[in-house]
Formats: sequence, structure tokens, C-alpha cells
Amino acid sequence: MKAEDLKTLIGLQGEPSSWFEITQERINQFADATNDHQFIHVDPEKAALTPFGGTIAHGYLTLSLIPALVAENWPKIEGVAMGINYGLDKLRFIQPVKAGSRVRTRQKLLQAVERKAGHWMIKSEVTMDIQGEEKPALIAETISIFVVK
Repeated sequence: MKAEDLKTLIGLQGEPSSWFEITQERINQFADATNDHQFIHVDPEKAALTPFGGTIAHGYLTLSLIPALVAENWPKIEGVAMGINYGLDKLRFIQPVKAGSRVRTRQKLLQAVERKAGHWMIKSEVTMDIQGEEKPALIAETISIFVVK
């Protein structure tokens, strides 16, 4: 697909990604990487006494999974030299993700604009579902830049 053809996908919901398990080990590794060792993330015994009933993933851990999960079903664009995470317009953490849960993403393309020659700004609404839960983990409006040769 050519970058200019992305405009034909605006407003369409893409296929969901595969399910991805959020393990306690991954949560612990994220805690180590970010120095966020709050007990609700890393202490199963203490976290069991909270309304969560156990440990939960950091919100920013779930957010950090978006690029890889979305990439599974993102259209292949001809001549892409690189993709850059540009930012977020909106982000809401709707429901915590418990350790051992599985998540997936669904993406809807909101905007595709060539800001300068070969530099495409892509805005998408990304929803992260939690398997077996009615409410999603998060909803985010992500912005990426694709540099096309």
C-alpha cells in the first residue's frame, strides 16, 4: 500500500491483534526498569488485600505494548524508512489489568496527513481489550510519523 492510500482507511476499524499475556514477571521487569515498585504491582500478598484482589500491571506498561500489538495488523506501507512515536492526544486508563490477564488492541485510523514530503502523520484511536472483561484497559489517541522514501 502506498502512504497516500491510507486515507481510504480513515474511520475503519482494523482487525484486532492477537492476545498477549501480562505476566507477573513482565510487571516486575517493568517495575525495575521504571523504579515504580508500588506494592499493587509487585507484592501479590499485599495486593490481594486491595479491591484489585491481586497485582495489576502499571498503566504505562500496558500503554507501552501498543506499538508492537498494533503493528501485527497495520497495513504494510511501501518504502517506509522508519516509524516514530510522536505522542498522544488523549489517553484514559479505564480498567486495571490484573497479572495473568491477556490483552489485545483494536485500532481505528482517524487521520493520515502528509505534513511534508514523505513524512506522514498518522492518528489512530487504539482500544486495549482485556480478555473476558467488558471494559477495556485503555483507550488512546496515538500519533505516529512514518517517513517514506
